[in-house]
Amino acid sequence: MRLLCSIICCCLLISGFAQSDTTTHLKSGVPVKPFGDTLFFIYNQIGPLVPTERAAQIERKIKRLTENPLFSPDSLLISPNEANLDVSYGDEILFSVTAKDSAVLHLSKDSIARYNAGRIGSAVSNYQQEFGWKAILHRFLWLAVVLIAFTGLVILINFIFRRIKMRLVKRKDSLFKGLHVSGYALMNPSRQLAFAFMVLRIIRIAVILLVLYLTLPIIFSIFPWTEGLADTLLHWTLDPLKAILKQTLAYLPKLLTILVIYLITRGLVRLVGFLSKEVANGNLVIKGFYADWARPTASGIKFLLYAFMFVIIFPYLPGSDSKVFQGVSVFLGILFSLGSSSAISNIIAGFVITYMRPFRIGDRIRLGEITGDVIEKSLLVTRLRTIKNEEITVPNASILNGHTINYSTSSKELGLILHTTVTIGYEVPWNVVHDLLIKAAMETDGLLKDKTPFVLQTALNDFAVAYEINAYTDQPNKMAVIYSELHRQIHIAFNNAGVEVMSPHYYAHRDGNHSTVSAEQLPKDYQAPPFHVNISAKD
Repeated sequence: MRLLCSIICCCLLISGFAQSDTTTHLKSGVPVKPFGDTLFFIYNQIGPLVPTERAAQIERKIKRLTENPLFSPDSLLISPNEANLDVSYGDEILFSVTAKDSAVLHLSKDSIARYNAGRIGSAVSNYQQEFGWKAILHRFLWLAVVLIAFTGLVILINFIFRRIKMRLVKRKDSLFKGLHVSGYALMNPSRQLAFAFMVLRIIRIAVILLVLYLTLPIIFSIFPWTEGLADTLLHWTLDPLKAILKQTLAYLPKLLTILVIYLITRGLVRLVGFLSKEVANGNLVIKGFYADWARPTASGIKFLLYAFMFVIIFPYLPGSDSKVFQGVSVFLGILFSLGSSSAISNIIAGFVITYMRPFRIGDRIRLGEITGDVIEKSLLVTRLRTIKNEEITVPNASILNGHTINYSTSSKELGLILHTTVTIGYEVPWNVVHDLLIKAAMETDGLLKDKTPFVLQTALNDFAVAYEINAYTDQPNKMAVIYSELHRQIHIAFNNAGVEVMSPHYYAHRDGNHSTVSAEQLPKDYQAPPFHVNISAKD
């Protein structure tokens, strides 16, 4: 008896679980969607077919209906089959409506069958209208119309731009006068015309591409299977444009801040430039500040102003707070530090030289073994032109580390002293030599006549006295020419006076040698002195 009660309880429990599972399954239902959109739901199984299998079978049958070009929704039939209602087309049963379907939906079987049959008929008809051969032919006709319209627009655009080019060619003499900047012909009329043609070509291509881009979505929307490409193509363009516009609008406050900072800095730079020009031209005099300091000082102040401006606007730059931007900035800073050490040393030396004022443009100077006129002085290098027209570039750091001789600094006020040395034998009176040297200096072009030359006796050698003539000049840039003329005048003066200019070694073997004075200045009866030999006998 107990065993029988246990079996009955188990059966009741199993039946209860099965009924609960069936109720849950009926409430959910399986959708029938042969073309993507849900037509209706299947809630129960018939025979061995569960709702999922029934839904898949119904979808296959509905898709076969689309292959019938003579399909008509009115040909869908509803007929009773025992306790069910069958919906069929021709000889094929599409699906059946059971009493359980009626119980789940709380509708009569006939209402359910008619509703589902109507959904099937509409879906098949719509599919055939979109994907049937008539629909495809209609779409190809529309495609041809769109392509013809696009081709016509391209032809029209080319025609319009061709007419514009022809008009430019006809009126080129009046439209294009050439572009001149400070007297320099930046662009002649033919170049302007060629540039205008290039701009027109770019605009024409851009307009054609715009028309093509607007035409492609229309072409893609003609065919259902490419309709999604039209939306995708629009999103590819519109989404970046929206993002750019959004970011631009969000960045406007920072951009305005950068603009204000730049305008203030630009105004200060112009003020510094104006003041430096006034100081350089002598219109503004600042005690202790030389005019030639104006432009280098202005350049340094401008550099500091722009550097300070960059430091201020750096946090407002787009992406300045990103790790990538900061990494690139550090990398560039390291490269600049490693690669510009010599350049920075030259720049610093250039500033120091500027304020030391060892020379100016046009001065004749000597740097080590180099003598020449200063033709350019920058923060990095100084350029000299020698008397042989050689241009020599000297780094400023080298100038600062060495010594500089300036021949032009005191030449205007005190006069530059040019000096040269001659050696004269002891037999010639010193006052005669002095007079001859001073006379030669006074006859030399380029030496000052209002400042009397003077002679220094610099050495008493073994066989001759060294006399140094010193004379003043205010033309240091002609030193080589003046020295040459001075030597020529000395030669002439001593020859006219019959005084020999000779080396000591030559004088050591003087007896029996012809005088070094030129034959024109020697007496007509001059004869070379004989050798003197003293012979003494020894006891």
